Amino acid sequence: MMFDIGIRNGRIGTASDVTMCDIGIADGRIAMLGEALPPGREEIDATGLYVLPGGIDSHVHLSQPSGDGIVMADDFESGTLSALHGGNTTILPFCLQQKGSTLREALTGYHALAEGNCYTDVSFHLIVTDPTPSVLGQEIPALVEDGYTSLKVFMTYEGLRLRDDEILSTLDAAKTSGALVMVHCENEDAIRFLIGKHEEAGRVAPPAHATTRPIAAEREATHRALSLAEIVDVPIVIVHVSNREAMEEIARARQRGAKVVGETCPQYLMLTADDLDREGWEGAKFVCSPPPRDKASQIACWEGLEQGIFDLYSSDHCPFRFDDPEGKLNSRGKTSFRWIPNGIPGVETRLPILFSEGVMKGRIDLPRFAALTATNHAKLYGLYPQKGVIAVGSDADLVLWDPTETRRLTNEYLHHGADYTPYEGLEVTGWPVTVILNGVVAVDQGALKLKRGAGRYLPRRRSALVGARPDGGL
Repeated sequence: MMFDIGIRNGRIGTASDVTMCDIGIADGRIAMLGEALPPGREEIDATGLYVLPGGIDSHVHLSQPSGDGIVMADDFESGTLSALHGGNTTILPFCLQQKGSTLREALTGYHALAEGNCYTDVSFHLIVTDPTPSVLGQEIPALVEDGYTSLKVFMTYEGLRLRDDEILSTLDAAKTSGALVMVHCENEDAIRFLIGKHEEAGRVAPPAHATTRPIAAEREATHRALSLAEIVDVPIVIVHVSNREAMEEIARARQRGAKVVGETCPQYLMLTADDLDREGWEGAKFVCSPPPRDKASQIACWEGLEQGIFDLYSSDHCPFRFDDPEGKLNSRGKTSFRWIPNGIPGVETRLPILFSEGVMKGRIDLPRFAALTATNHAKLYGLYPQKGVIAVGSDADLVLWDPTETRRLTNEYLHHGADYTPYEGLEVTGWPVTVILNGVVAVDQGALKLKRGAGRYLPRRRSALVGARPDGGL
């Protein structure tokens, strides 16, 4: 037999181990693993390289409504292109239900934006903002059967947040249908109280974004979300955790027997609240929620990755242009932190940052990297073993990493639609030099090899968290 692609001499890294073997790819899937395999029509010599599962970023915002006059910097074309160049082969963006509309209506519009524009495979989470009886009793069960198996709810942002009774009803609908619920945990009432105090004192510059969203507001909301999930007896995902106090809430819930997954992001490993206090209005570039904290919180989040409090490492890519009247420096955003769009770009830099700061600096090993960036995402969100693993029969989504290549991150060489990166000037060691999507070389040495529209939409099974370990992990 002859493979479509043969990969030779690479060190194969999975969530369980690192081995030396060759890979044979046929018809878009991994057909064989072993030594002295038959030839491929295309041969790739991976000597000196790691071969890892294609990255799965399960927390991405693209083409999402963001308020009057505000436009997100990435659509599906630029967002998936950026993801691909950063070593990702699948992303899971959010489809936002507008109040007064149905989930089906939101999905119809969102699919239309994605159709024919994707460079990676994609699958959608559903953001529930209007949990009417028909949404909870009819739409969610039907959509879960159709492969939309994850929901997100917010405890902050007027227009998005749900009351506790609405969260309970949504969790109950998820339990009945088998959906998995993700929660953005911040106490909106506390935040609004602090905003009022700041405005009374004239504190409206970007640093006030961080001081009006303190750790206590995230910790309390995390505890409350976990308590509500325990009342309904349903698994839950706590997204973008930024500090030790919220981590401790997750650990305590697991000790009580709750099934809970924690997620953190690059901004909580690399940025601090001091970045919001840069000269002039430059701090607006770093406005995201929850905000970056302090050095102690950075250390805590690294410990969470190393010790298993976090099963997921995602980007929370939510890009806006900085110097743009439809972005961070919109007419009102120039006057107060309240009107600066929340979110930063990061889908392309997510993996290089963790590889460099985590693997190359000895904080985590290669199997942990594969788990945090691909395998756990696939297991949690119903894509395993199609995605997230190097195994016979799985999709041939592979990334060849050069652990010796050093690059300085600069926006000039990134592919997102934003006009800045919050990691400008950061030197990283290790780079995804070749990306293979569904058995096709997609990026090689920085050169794009496939056409827009090559990415597919992926319906998903129910989450593996239903059968998680007793400690709540994957």
